[in-house]
Amino acid sequence: MLLEIPQLLNRAQLDKIHEVLARAAFVDGKLSAGMAASKVKHNEELALEPELLQRLYRIVMASVGHSELFRRAVLPAKVADFIFARYLPGMRYGDHVDDPIMGQGPRFRSDVSMTIFLNPPDSYDGGELEIRTPFGDQQVKLAAGHAVVYPSASVHRVAEVTRGERLVALTWIQSYVRDAAQRELLYELDQSRQQLLRRDAQSDVTKNIDRAYVNLLRMWAEV
Repeated sequence: MLLEIPQLLNRAQLDKIHEVLARAAFVDGKLSAGMAASKVKHNEELALEPELLQRLYRIVMASVGHSELFRRAVLPAKVADFIFARYLPGMRYGDHVDDPIMGQGPRFRSDVSMTIFLNPPDSYDGGELEIRTPFGDQQVKLAAGHAVVYPSASVHRVAEVTRGERLVALTWIQSYVRDAAQRELLYELDQSRQQLLRRDAQSDVTKNIDRAYVNLLRMWAEV
């Protein structure tokens, strides 16, 4: 499931992030890539400066942790520290699949990838995130502060930037439900469940849908 999360970051948070990034050092993105990805990865990433990274992580997680849409769609069990990436003219990231196992300390499985766009789409040309889906390639280039989540197993790429600067924050999530089809079914069922709970929480139909959702989650969740 490919899902947009609008306005995950507000203007004040974006301003704080840009203030930090403006005086930060960036390094070759290949340093964090695996063998296959390093052959097609051409970007820069924020240098590993713990104090700056922690400051940025706190800003972003303040919103991610409180996003009801993110929690319901992703069912997050573990969220990786964010990577902040920059694409200047001529930079791109070819076709690749994200690593299945992530983490420098405790290791975890990557089920869902998330990209948060940090600058306006009209401030750069190119740089579309292109995700291969069963319905064809989907191009994503969102407003600053908006995010997109998609299965980490998807083949995806970033088109070459031809003007300006593309800034994004990236993370990977281990979900309580590892199967993407099961997560999508639960999300769709939960949308109907929420509507019914608001309309008539005590009806038999609402109670049956609520019980079905809860027990499917119990059946599929890994803790």
